[in-house]
Amino acid sequence: MTSLDRHLALVSVRETGVGPEQLRWIATDPDIFEAFYREHVEGVQRFVARRVGERGRAADLTAEIFVAAIESAERYRASAGTPRAWLYGIARIVVAADARRRDAERKREERWGRTLVDTDDAARIDARIEAAARSRELYAAMDRLPEGERTVLELVALDELTVAEAAAVAGVRPATARVRLFRARRKLRAELEAAGGPAEGPAERKEGRA
Repeated sequence: MTSLDRHLALVSVRETGVGPEQLRWIATDPDIFEAFYREHVEGVQRFVARRVGERGRAADLTAEIFVAAIESAERYRASAGTPRAWLYGIARIVVAADARRRDAERKREERWGRTLVDTDDAARIDARIEAAARSRELYAAMDRLPEGERTVLELVALDELTVAEAAAVAGVRPATARVRLFRARRKLRAELEAAGGPAEGPAERKEGRA
């Protein structure tokens, strides 16, 4: 990247965030990576906190996701979706791999106690895990949904991706994602109503997003 290219990239990043044209440079330019990290770290922390119940583990996975993004940046193509959808795709892979690894090692390894983020980050993760715990009934109902429907619902309603971005993360067409979202909302609403909970599911406010 020439000096002029870098200057133009930094101007664009500061104005509109790291887009598809600048994403590959997060692996080689610290300023662009820092902008990318700041733009997405809170969303990734929320994504991990909803799926992981231990602060140290959630912090480790958050760091691992961004390391994996750096290592994969040069292979990014716009056809993979927006930078956010691409990053959440990496997050899904990292979290799923960790779940499998933890399951296999559960009986022979002690729980990790190391934290890879500073005190402020750890406090934010704690707050998000506590908030997720308060919605345990809702998440338990979501866990009973078929995997494909639950995945799209989580990405749209909880991680605030658009339906198109969720489709890219899940590896399906946008039309398929819309059908899965509709089915998930309908099943979730029925289950919550039967349990005496609120009729409105978490995806209600996202209905119009494309």
